[in-house]
Amino acid sequence: MLDSPYEEGAFTSDSSVAPYGGCGDCFNDLWAPRPWCWQLLPNNLIYTSYLAGPKEPRIGTVWYEDTGNDPLNPTTQNGLLWDTTLGGRASILRYGSDSVLHPQGFEVQIEGAAFVRLDPQEDRDLRSADYRFGVPLVYGIGRWQTKLAYYHNSAHLGDEAMLKHPTYTRINYVRDCIVWGNSWYALDWMRLYGEVGYAFFNAGGSQPWEFQFGTELIQARPTGIHGAPFFAINGMSRQELDWGGNVCVQAGWAWRGRRSEKLFRVGMEYLYGSDPQYEFVYSNQNRTGIGMWYDF
Repeated sequence: MLDSPYEEGAFTSDSSVAPYGGCGDCFNDLWAPRPWCWQLLPNNLIYTSYLAGPKEPRIGTVWYEDTGNDPLNPTTQNGLLWDTTLGGRASILRYGSDSVLHPQGFEVQIEGAAFVRLDPQEDRDLRSADYRFGVPLVYGIGRWQTKLAYYHNSAHLGDEAMLKHPTYTRINYVRDCIVWGNSWYALDWMRLYGEVGYAFFNAGGSQPWEFQFGTELIQARPTGIHGAPFFAINGMSRQELDWGGNVCVQAGWAWRGRRSEKLFRVGMEYLYGSDPQYEFVYSNQNRTGIGMWYDF
């Protein structure tokens, strides 16, 4: 099902309009060389966000039950929590191909997101929020993509959490980090990736080195209205955790757009290990939930 060829659907009202000047072969031969040109604000990305990466910029939300200890009240479990990501990744300038899927070339991107945690058990109080901004420089050729990126991440305790837990000592967790990442499509529907990051400025217990790696199984071509299954797993290892970290697994159903790589997913998520909210980075989670995610 993940490797099925693209078939034109009659359900869309604009199916008679050929995207990008007519590109029927683009959906069947994803990696064929195509002409390069300068493009300002192209409609898709050479290097996309990792599907199961907890700190990747996108729009997404997850409701989950966590059996880990509550860092604000260690004698109890976290219970029901609600994490939301509000952000995205966009291409600013490209010298490369104008393919509908998997464009190639050189690209300057911009990324940013707010990672927010609410507590449904306490009037949906704001528990914490991380903020991230970055600028990736990307090159992709064939099935391989690489990036050299800068990002800033800062962690903050929610105002309502501070008022209700005045004895909790917040940490001023901050990272300014340089990242080198690589991504390779072993098959059209299988992506392998890994990256290393070195933070040249650290605060609040952050230490320089971090590693991230994973794989994704997902239909590469437009899915039509019926969608297709997906599976993704992501691991992180961090120096400040003595090289521990967390593992996140997602599985569910996905829909990919016809005119760009816009991707909407619904499914389940399981995360075990260090809390991805860096205000609580030294606490562990063991959580299972349901979510939805949109990459554009």
